[in-house]
Amino acid sequence: MSWHVTAYCEHIEPEIRVASPLRVCEDCVEIGGSWVHLRQCLICGRTGCCDQSPNRHATAHFHATGHPMVRSVEPGEHWQWCYADDRFYEAEPAASDAGPAG
Repeated sequence: MSWHVTAYCEHIEPEIRVASPLRVCEDCVEIGGSWVHLRQCLICGRTGCCDQSPNRHATAHFHATGHPMVRSVEPGEHWQWCYADDRFYEAEPAASDAGPAG
């Protein structure tokens, strides 16, 4: 998979090395909270909720640990975000995913 971005930072994780993400925000489950979208830390694999969620656990995880890279856990979304460098990385579709040419 190749990544489209204007400039790479030192934190980009082109190969995923963490286990499959959970389908829940671990911290929200603990407190009985709710979430909008899920993100997975690409350093330790922790799944947390996005900044549109009331508790913003993915960002809180970055501030607590310094783990800079997350990916979207949402179906059909193939992107990563670097908190440290404020950079967005979107996977470019493989040629077989692009559909017919022309």
